[in-house]
Amino acid sequence: MIFDIGKVLVDWSLRALYEQLIDNPEERDWFLTHVVTPEWHTHHDAGRPMDEGIRLLSEAYPAYAPLIAALKPRWSETLVGPIAGSVRALEALDDAGIPVYGLTNYLAETFPDFCRDYPFSVRFRDVVVSGEHGVIKPDPRIYDLAIERFGITPERTVFIDDKPENVAAGRDKGLVALHFTDPGRLWADLRALALPI
Repeated sequence: MIFDIGKVLVDWSLRALYEQLIDNPEERDWFLTHVVTPEWHTHHDAGRPMDEGIRLLSEAYPAYAPLIAALKPRWSETLVGPIAGSVRALEALDDAGIPVYGLTNYLAETFPDFCRDYPFSVRFRDVVVSGEHGVIKPDPRIYDLAIERFGITPERTVFIDDKPENVAAGRDKGLVALHFTDPGRLWADLRALALPI
């Protein structure tokens, strides 16, 4: 079993942090649409140091520099909490003796904090973190890396991700790829595969 992490096992949202920092809803929406955006953050998942990304964005939007800079020390506040039903599935699979791995688009520098804050992370036998390798899903190279590093047979491995393009890329590599929408659907999909959970 290979799990994505963000929006599969933990809820993640830049908005969760900036709702605490920007009171005006219109300004907050503009900021999250034009300044600190998921697209900008993707560069960190791909290996750009957060300090560099913050510096470059602050130069482009100097009036917002303090708010941009707040992202690094308060990164953990973008993680809203575990998705309980998904975590129960991970734990049930591990308890059944099925090897569980992670494949995540995540910052290399904050991934240790995630592991500290979310005890279920000890269930992973190994995790490929995009920021450590400079390549993100759905780039085929990150799937090749995971397959080789985990020593798995793709056709006998289930991959779970919330983004359709990542699911499609996993399927192209021969993985049994499931599109995550909610925990109930995940459990139904896993039971349809006759897994012992």
